[in-house]
Order: sequence, then structure tokens, then C-alpha cells
Amino acid sequence: MSAISIGQAAVLGIVEGVTEFLPVSSTGHLKITEGLMGIPVDDAAVVGFTAVIQVGAIAAVLVYFFKDIVRIVSAWGRGIVDPEQRRRHDYKFAWWVVYATLPVVAVGLAAKPLIDGPLASLWVVAGSLIAGSGLMWVADRLGRHKRGEDDTGLKDAMLVGSSQILALLLPGFSRSGATMSTGLILDLDRVAATRLSFFLGIPALTGAGLYELKDALGAGMSPLPVAVGTAVSFVVAYASIAWLLKFVARHTFSAFVVYRIAVGVLLLGLLGSGVLTA
Repeated sequence: MSAISIGQAAVLGIVEGVTEFLPVSSTGHLKITEGLMGIPVDDAAVVGFTAVIQVGAIAAVLVYFFKDIVRIVSAWGRGIVDPEQRRRHDYKFAWWVVYATLPVVAVGLAAKPLIDGPLASLWVVAGSLIAGSGLMWVADRLGRHKRGEDDTGLKDAMLVGSSQILALLLPGFSRSGATMSTGLILDLDRVAATRLSFFLGIPALTGAGLYELKDALGAGMSPLPVAVGTAVSFVVAYASIAWLLKFVARHTFSAFVVYRIAVGVLLLGLLGSGVLTA
């Protein structure tokens, strides 16, 4: 028997698609939504389901940035056989994405019992939403926004990639929020920080989804809700990516900061009143 119905899967797919790349914490919103719908957030099949539907959002990134990805992968392939091509930024960037993914993979495997256990608490989600808002507010105001995507280097990729660990250990902190904030602290402009967050999220989130697939299906989750949730998250995430890139080109992250604090406080109230259980 599936722990999630097709209707619930569609709702969760919408939530995932909207929030995966916005700096508001998709994990936090999914856990809140699951709690409100009475879905056991600590069930192995449910944990696996939420990771797998992220693949739909990642597929949206692959489609949206298809030309960029082909350019980077092609440059990497040419650089493997031609030493002259290794001077190109795209060739170097491909390796930087690989290197920057290793820290979060290592921590994810080592800390999986904590991530799936005590750290999955909605109390942690609420606190992380608020704490992450503080980091985002400081980064948006202290960052000088003077460096573009072509100015990024290995140090930038490693620091931004490693910041994904914050969201891994503190669900609610937001992977996008952590990576974008780190990019801003490194003086990247908002569009460059956002695009770097997208590219660094591809291997980490794809790997997490594939790794959890066996849990989603092996723990009794029906393939149909998984397929529905993944498909819906793809469509919604594609629209979300397009909107976000236009938004950050003209606005600060203040709206996200206020929203995150409001959701964090609301969640604390729901937990404190017993409407939701941690």
C-alpha cells in the first residue's frame, strides 16, 4: 500500500516544483505540507518519495539550461583529449562542479542516520528557516554584487558547493538559500549566484534522488504516485526557474527573507499549539 495517494503526490509535486530553487527550503515546505495532510514525515517510503520527486525539478534545470550544459560538457570532453582546451573556463567549470559536490556527498553518506532521524524534526525546520533568513539578509546587503558568472573560480565553486551541507543537516535552511547567500558573500551578482546555485545543485540533487529511489519503492511506495509527483514537479519547477532568474535580475532577496521568517514563526506556532507534531 502506498503511504501517499495520487492527489497528495500531485500537491507535493507542486510544492517541490515551486520551492526547490527558490531560497525558501523545499524540504521544509514538503515536511510542513506532509504534516498538514497527515502523511508520516519520518516514514522511509515518504522520505524516499520526497527525494525522488526532486529529480523532476532537476530535469527542469537540465531542460532550461540545456544549451549551457551541452557547452560545458562539450568543453570538458574536448579538454580531456586536447591540452589546449583545458585553459577554457567551461572546461575548468565542469571539474569545479565535480569537486564542489564531493563534500556534500561525503557528509550526506556519513550523517544519513542523523539526517533521516533527529534532524528531520519540524522544530529543526522552523529554526533553520529563521536562521537561514538572517544569513540571506546579511549576504544580500554585505555582498558587493560586482562579479559575474565568468569571474567565478575553483574557490567560489568549493565554498558555494560546500554550503549545501547547511541545508543537508538543517532542513529548512534551504539549499538554494545557502548557496545563493554564499555566492553573494563572495561578491557575485544575484544572477551569477543564482545560476551557480542551479549548476551545483544538478549532481547533488540527482544523486540524492537516485540513491533514495530504492527506499521509495522498496518500502512500499507505489510507482504511480512517484511518477505523478515527479512529472508535476518538473512542469512547475521549469516555470519557477524562469520566474526566479527574471526576479533576481531586478530585485533583492528581501521578499524571501520576510516570507521565510513568517513561515518559520507560523510553523513554531503550529507545533506549539499541537496542530502539527514534530
